[in-house]
Amino acid sequence: MLEDMAERILLAVRIWNKRIALATGFILLACAGLVLVDITMRQLGSSLGGTDEISGYVMAIATAWGMSFALTELSHVRIDFLRSNTPQKTRVLFDLFALFSLAMTVAIIANQCWPVVATTLKNASTANTPLETPLALVQIPWFAGWLWFAFSSWLIFLSAMVLVVKGRFKKVEGVIGIASAQEEWL
Repeated sequence: MLEDMAERILLAVRIWNKRIALATGFILLACAGLVLVDITMRQLGSSLGGTDEISGYVMAIATAWGMSFALTELSHVRIDFLRSNTPQKTRVLFDLFALFSLAMTVAIIANQCWPVVATTLKNASTANTPLETPLALVQIPWFAGWLWFAFSSWLIFLSAMVLVVKGRFKKVEGVIGIASAQEEWL
């Protein structure tokens, strides 16, 4: 029962991260289109202005949301010098430790992002640029991306722990290991 729930959670997180990645990709494409329009307009003697600022905001938001997708696709960089030469149970323990460390770090980062957003909301802060962008419009989705990354990390970690307790080492390795192990799981 608990094992089935862990597997459903892992699948749901992966599906949601794929959907979020697609939405983020469309936003990045729209941003690239805006920059191309601005470049074309500059050649004609005009400009939209602020595309560099907007693209910076979009990149920050896309990065915050994209890291969770990278986690489920096993795309985060990992030095597996020790991992690659050990038995499966030891590799899984290394993977769990790496995921625990990541989840802790991301939770701390997300926690530290909130005061930035809270101050922005309290002061109704705007960017010190010609656009005077209300920073809450940028910081709230950026913060939400960090929260989602932390939440996803902890869900994956806890689900992997359940599978380890149930002795499903190959499955755990496919979910939180390295990309070659994932291919065996899918």
